[in-house]
Amino acid sequence: MLHSRLLQYIDEVARLGSIRAAGAKLHVAPSAINRQILLLEAELGQPLFDRLPRGMRPTPAGEALLAHVRRTLQQYRETVADIRDLHALGSGEVVIATMTGLASSVVATAAAAFRTRHPRVRISIRTMTTQDILRAVEASEADLGLGFNVPPSAHLEVCWQMNTRLGVVVAPHHPLAGADPIPLAQCPPYPLIFADRSMVIHGIVAEAFAKAGLDIEPAFHTNSIETMKRLAASGDAIAFLSEFDIAEEIRDGRLVFRPVRDAFSNNVVSLVRREKHGHGLASLLLAEDIVSALTHAQAPRP
Repeated sequence: MLHSRLLQYIDEVARLGSIRAAGAKLHVAPSAINRQILLLEAELGQPLFDRLPRGMRPTPAGEALLAHVRRTLQQYRETVADIRDLHALGSGEVVIATMTGLASSVVATAAAAFRTRHPRVRISIRTMTTQDILRAVEASEADLGLGFNVPPSAHLEVCWQMNTRLGVVVAPHHPLAGADPIPLAQCPPYPLIFADRSMVIHGIVAEAFAKAGLDIEPAFHTNSIETMKRLAASGDAIAFLSEFDIAEEIRDGRLVFRPVRDAFSNNVVSLVRREKHGHGLASLLLAEDIVSALTHAQAPRP
């Protein structure tokens, strides 16, 4: 690999069109810069610059090398910034805006893993609606946003995205726990747990039953994902959630997730951050942990 000082010589000579001007900017004798370039040209067997009466101009070979030089310098600067951020990672705060089910499952798992490695970084987990997640990240009130069906925005960058479906969530001893997939028509005989009308899940589930022509009367209504999970785990009631909402319960064997046959359109879970905004290393590392937790939550299970 070319020496970093030589990279700077080549870059500045190309930018300024003059060895003398490059020397003045870099506080290096022009003769030293010229000597290094001549040595490299001899090694490569062809000139890198045309030496013109009014300055220096890169040859085609010089242009090709210059592209490599600038990529390398940029990567070097980014690496130095990351190293400095790592040194400063001993403190600070990362704010993530998310939905209640995700907050208590994959986000909690990722946050715990992150804090094990970086115990002095504070993590704020704020639960809110999809539209509020969008607004919080756009306004830089949150570093990361994780939610279902987050609307596209010119101000947001998608870090990770996956299609997922709602499914039936029941206790391991439930009569439907062994079915895969479950016909929606087999659900009404059991107590149904519906999300409150204020939640996106309510509309999705209600529409699925209506399209199937099934007249139902839910036994429970709640705006709490945690309450839905507890109700399903404690008896024969059925909740309708995503795998991500119950990732920990699936892993511990407390709940079972089963897809529903011919019901529930795909929903997109997205991890987003503000585009063209200075991302701290802490938020980037937490984003990696969240993606890992999401991926693990959908891993095949026996």
